[in-house]
Amino acid sequence: MPGQASLSASEYYAHSRNTFWPIITGLLKLEDGLPYAARIEALKSARIALWDVLATCIRPGSLDADIDPASLTANDIATFLQQYPAIKHIFFNGAKAESCFRKHIAPTLPAGLVSCLRLPSSSPAHAALSFDQKLDAWRIILAERH
Repeated sequence: MPGQASLSASEYYAHSRNTFWPIITGLLKLEDGLPYAARIEALKSARIALWDVLATCIRPGSLDADIDPASLTANDIATFLQQYPAIKHIFFNGAKAESCFRKHIAPTLPAGLVSCLRLPSSSPAHAALSFDQKLDAWRIILAERH
């Protein structure tokens, strides 16, 4: 789920210290400081979809660890994948997205429909890796787009 800054801005990854957009900027060789709409268009042009695993949840603050497990509702990713059968890879931005997907969505999908891989979280709370290490790990999404 988006954090408070993203929900307030109605934009994915709006927190100023989240490295998602700098990673995408580096991967797609975008101009720094593009408006949000242009960054979304760049993702579409690169054939990269961006969607939350969860449709709703209750969480005080922005930490994934604070999500109330009884409150979450998963997005209908199964229908999305039916509508877009060319999607063969799902990449998770961190452990919570992956665990929610595996618990609430994967059981609804045919086995082997998509490959799944967790990437290092772009969250400022995940400081175990440097920006360059995260960027390097995220390069796999370019190799697996086709």
